[in-house]
Amino acid sequence: MAETLLNTLRSERDRLGLTQAALAERCGVSRKTINTVENGVFVPSTILALKLAAALDRPVEALFRIESTP
Repeated sequence: MAETLLNTLRSERDRLGLTQAALAERCGVSRKTINTVENGVFVPSTILALKLAAALDRPVEALFRIESTP
């Protein structure tokens, strides 16, 4: 069984009216890092996931979930 990490970063970022660059600055990472996490190319570390949650004022569980595929 394969597992994929899905996220709601883009919608949460849009909800707050933030650009990728603005969110990146809040988290101390590059805009490209935010882009790759949003697009599922990069799985964030626990530290980055916590920083993203704090920056978006959401619990980590609201931003990330695991989807299993057969």
